Amino acid sequence: MEIDLSLIGMEKGRQYETIITTQNNEGTKHAAPIGVLCSGKDTILNRIFKGSHTLDNIVSQKEFVVNICNSPELFTESLIDDLGDEHFNDDLSLKDADAYFRCRVIKLTEAVKQSDPIKSSGEAIVIKSEVVDLTIKKETAAFNRGFGYVIESLTNFLRFDLVEGEQKEFYIKRFNEAYRIVNKVGTKQDIKAMHKIKKELKNKGHDL
Repeated sequence: MEIDLSLIGMEKGRQYETIITTQNNEGTKHAAPIGVLCSGKDTILNRIFKGSHTLDNIVSQKEFVVNICNSPELFTESLIDDLGDEHFNDDLSLKDADAYFRCRVIKLTEAVKQSDPIKSSGEAIVIKSEVVDLTIKKETAAFNRGFGYVIESLTNFLRFDLVEGEQKEFYIKRFNEAYRIVNKVGTKQDIKAMHKIKKELKNKGHDL
């Protein structure tokens, strides 16, 4: 199959929520929810904090698998619990993934952002990788969390007219944070939607 991440809905310059699977030198498998930035039709970027099993395994093995799925349960279990071997295929992909692609590390770069929320552990590694194999098990699209913020903002849209004082301030803060995140990681469609919501809120006299 042609390696083209747009086949699973990934747009260059946008970030997607995935589950990355890795293994260590002893062959122990590990899974964790990790954001993936699409940097080309067959290249991705990850920024992972030091101290994580995922980063240690990637640095050691120089390869990993990115799993595309839309299962809230699988995302939750892979973060809170260690997924057992029964969740993995022999090729390190997750059995319940809708699609997955294997990556080979091209470059590792030290990276620290002053805006990191946890200053004491803000050291991270930016990983540039090439996609060497893409498997699509069923029609799917990688999840961009910007869409979730659009839905939340639409849900709250009418509430702006129904509340006052601290409650209104609460919704304004929620929208402004959603607007910031969508502009950072959302798709072009997500960003367009948020701009329209903001314009309508301003037209209704709300001070954002």
